[in-house]
Amino acid sequence: MPAMRSIWKGHIRFSLVTIPIRIYNAVDTAQTIRFNQLHKECNGRVGYDKKCKKCLEVVKNEAIVKGYEYEPDTYATIEPEDFEKIRLKSTKVIEIEGFVDAKEIHPTLYSSPYFAGPDGEIASKTYSLLSNALLDSGKVGVGKVVLRDREDIVLVAPHESGILLHKLRYPEELRSMGDVPLLEEEDADAEQLKLAKSLVDSMTTKLEKIELTNKYNEALREVIEAKIEGKEIVTVEEEETPIIDIMTALKDSIKQAKTTKKDMVKAKGSKEGASAKSTKKKAAGK
Repeated sequence: MPAMRSIWKGHIRFSLVTIPIRIYNAVDTAQTIRFNQLHKECNGRVGYDKKCKKCLEVVKNEAIVKGYEYEPDTYATIEPEDFEKIRLKSTKVIEIEGFVDAKEIHPTLYSSPYFAGPDGEIASKTYSLLSNALLDSGKVGVGKVVLRDREDIVLVAPHESGILLHKLRYPEELRSMGDVPLLEEEDADAEQLKLAKSLVDSMTTKLEKIELTNKYNEALREVIEAKIEGKEIVTVEEEETPIIDIMTALKDSIKQAKTTKKDMVKAKGSKEGASAKSTKKKAAGK
């Protein structure tokens, strides 16, 4: 596997402590299946000419500038060198403003994850110190950094033996849950609530035990391979889920969850038993 390439180089700073770091993409975009758009008649790739809507000319990249529309059809154009004039500490420094409990960060604020690594051997010791301090305290750092022409809030958290950066959304960017149609505050039926909690308990497990593979990606690859090999694509019709009353659904779900757990325990026990028998046979053979 090729070595990770950093996308940003700078420092994490809290109070008078400064740590040189590099930031790396945590998401492997190579896992995404991408398609080209083709002309159906000849399979030629369809290009995307950047055409000016005013003079209808095709415009090259070097002739394109960014413009802010402050009145209808009236723009303030911003050249690349204008961005360089924006002087913020966070262009090269992640200034940690404070440390908070991770549970204070609402899930809707989380955006893109990045890995942070030490920039050079000298930085490794201080980097490791911050990682361990965060791990022991159960805290995360909150600061700001400029990535790709905008200042973002970042969360600095311990992850395995290193540090994870999470780009956060600004709270004002989020809509209100109260704006969702048909939301009503209703008291849950006591018996239904008891059964629902029982179902949650019976289905409680560890995240590592839940299958999180991208099945759509796998199925899509099978379709692509079948196309390449000229095979017929076999479709699977999804069964319609019957709608049943909530009490019956809860009771049947609890029974099903308990049966599944028993079967898994039996299967685990039989595997362990078989393994033990195999070990005994090998020992006896010796």
